[in-house]
This record gives sequence, C-alpha cells and structure tokens, in this order.
Amino acid sequence: MVSRFPVLFGGICLSLLVLAALFAPWLATADPTTMDLPNRLLGPGPGHLLGQDALGRDIFSRILYGSRVSLYVGVVTVTVSVLLGTLIGAIAGYRGGWVDEALMRLVDVFLAFPGILLAIALTAVLGPSLNNVVLALCIMGWVGYARIVRGQVLLARELSWVEAARATGCSARRVLLRHILPNVMAPVLVEATFGMAGAIVAEAGLSFLGLGTQPPTPSWGAMLAEGSDYILFSSHLTIWPGVAILLTVLGINLLGDALRDRMQGTGRGGVLNNNAT
Repeated sequence: MVSRFPVLFGGICLSLLVLAALFAPWLATADPTTMDLPNRLLGPGPGHLLGQDALGRDIFSRILYGSRVSLYVGVVTVTVSVLLGTLIGAIAGYRGGWVDEALMRLVDVFLAFPGILLAIALTAVLGPSLNNVVLALCIMGWVGYARIVRGQVLLARELSWVEAARATGCSARRVLLRHILPNVMAPVLVEATFGMAGAIVAEAGLSFLGLGTQPPTPSWGAMLAEGSDYILFSSHLTIWPGVAILLTVLGINLLGDALRDRMQGTGRGGVLNNNAT
C-alpha cells in the first residue's frame, strides 16, 4: 500500500512549482531585475519577504521567476527525451537483428560519458544559454528511456496477443503503436518523474557554473552562485534558492517513488505484469 504522505507532500511541492511559474507576474512583490544598490544584502523585511541580493534585487520575486526556468527545463527535457528514447527503443526492440545492435551500440557510446560532464562540454562548445542547456540535457537524456522501452518491447513482441495481432495482418507500425507501446509505457512514466527532477538539478548546476541561464534572467542555480560569496554574513542569498531546489526535487522524487510503488502493487510495473493481470 502506498503511503499518502509522500504523495501529498510531493503533490504540494509540484503544485507550488507550477503555480509559482504560471502566476509569477502576479505573485512577485517587485521586478526581479530591478536593482536597489543602497539596500543591497538586506535580510527579510517589509516589502522584501526573503531579503535582497548583492545588487538589491528582490529574492522572493527572483525565486518565483526562477521557477519558470526550472519548470521549462524539466518539462521540455523530459518530453523530448521520452519521445526520442521511446522511438529508438521501440525500433530497436521490435526490429532486432543488426538494427537493434547498431542502436544499442549508439546507446553504449552515450553511456560511456558521465552525463553532467557531457552536458558541460556541450554547453561550453555551443555557448552558455538556457536553450543550449535544454539541448545538452536532451542529447544525453534519451538513453535511459531507450533502454527501458527496448527491454519492454523485446518481452512484449513474443507474447500471444502480439502474435495474434500479426496473424490478423496488422502492420509493424500498427502493432507497435496500438498493441505494444500502450502496454510498456508505465515504467517510462515512472522514469520520467525522476528524469524531470534530474533535469532541474542539472540546470541548476550548469547555471551555478555560469553555463546555463544568463543574467539578468533569474535561475536558482545562478542565485546560489551569486550568493556563495556572501554566505558567511548574508546566508539568505543561498538559503532560499537552495530550499526551492530541495523542495522541488524532493517532491518530484517522492511522486515518482509513489507512482512506481502503485504500479508495482497493481501489477502495472511492466509489460509482463500488465499482461498477467
């Protein structure tokens, strides 16, 4: 049985992220890029709920607008990675033979490189920007989905209901789209939740290194980098963006764990379990 607390806590964290991203212009107490140098580094107080940064910008407003960056990176990276990984994994698993061998060797090539180092190298070559971060994360993010889908398709293509679909004259495309993929997507959805959390952390790390979102656009990772020089006497500069990253990633991971446990408990954790119910 899946505990309700992780689901509730994760749902609240994810809902807060979405609401903050959608309603940032209305929730923000100040323009996130407006500087107020005479009041730089001030702590939380009236008019500035979480204080001001080294340039006098409102931290609360910057965290709200930074949620837009995190949500954009997470959603776009996961969507593109799932589509590409599912396509490649499905073709490799269903066709088999040299096609499977060639595609899996390509997967092995990407797996040979540490993901974050490959992302750093790509953004360094392409230039620091938010879109280049998303591109780099998509290039390395599809591999896990391709392996999952391939394994599930290899199992599904030998099952009786797939053989029956072939016997009735269904094309390979129809067999994949109508009979196999709908039954193998449960593990992909679980992996997608963890992938979204990983993409948000990766973007924050790249922005911390100066390779991601560029000023004056707010980013939680960039806010951590900017506040690291003042951590001893103005810790609020790093505490609040750190809390935002922590709650977001923790909430999404808890939802992923709950989703995985629920699918395993209902027999939908994979194609064999699904077929057996």
